[in-house]
Amino acid sequence: MNDIEKMTRMAQKAMQDAANEAETFGNPSVEPEHLIKQVVSQEGGIVPQVLMKMQVSLRSIEQKLQERIDHFPKISGSGVKVVASQNLVKLFKQAEKEAKAFNDDFISTEHFLLAGLKTSTEIQRLFEQNGVSQHNFLTTLKDIRGEQRITDDSPEDKFDALNKYGRDLTKLAEEGKLDPVVGRDDEIRRVIQVLSRRTKNNPVLIGEPGVGKTAIAEGLAVRIINQDVPDVLFNRRLITLDIGALLAG
Repeated sequence: MNDIEKMTRMAQKAMQDAANEAETFGNPSVEPEHLIKQVVSQEGGIVPQVLMKMQVSLRSIEQKLQERIDHFPKISGSGVKVVASQNLVKLFKQAEKEAKAFNDDFISTEHFLLAGLKTSTEIQRLFEQNGVSQHNFLTTLKDIRGEQRITDDSPEDKFDALNKYGRDLTKLAEEGKLDPVVGRDDEIRRVIQVLSRRTKNNPVLIGEPGVGKTAIAEGLAVRIINQDVPDVLFNRRLITLDIGALLAG
């Protein structure tokens, strides 16, 4: 995969750091373990966010990956140029497929990890020993990303902002943490009608503080969880955003 400009900045940096590490350790080729180690340890990356949310020890995974790297062949001497191994090329090709599955315009570091879990038995085993499977990683990743697509080369800031400044009403509804909404059926139905349109589908709730605008949104979140909505709204997330805190940074 040579189309490096179609990768996010974090993905490009992970690749470069992996190549640098392989060269530092005298490994003649860059292996999936080199890349995945960089992805896991990358400051500000989405993969560490996901793993930490899963309460997984990043240090344990990094140590296990390093143990694998320590057993790779080594060559000495100056002027040795490392190349991508066949296993890494295989991972890259799978990462492209992962990006397409998400309908993303750029390949990101989470695509690398998902590809590693699918193409490398050793990486899959190592992560499973630390409580990470394809399924639970993907589930937690979707909790963080939601329905967002990667349409530029710096998506991590957007993912982080949504979790930092947002409040997921559908998640609260699923956990039974929202109070029942009474007497707002007509308003909730009207909001659902607008959201279900093909065009002009942005409802606006206008009213003085305390009249029940938030209650309507919470009622909609409960209906989404109960699937008491049209098919187009199934499995959607409803998130409130604190604009004041977002602007304040």
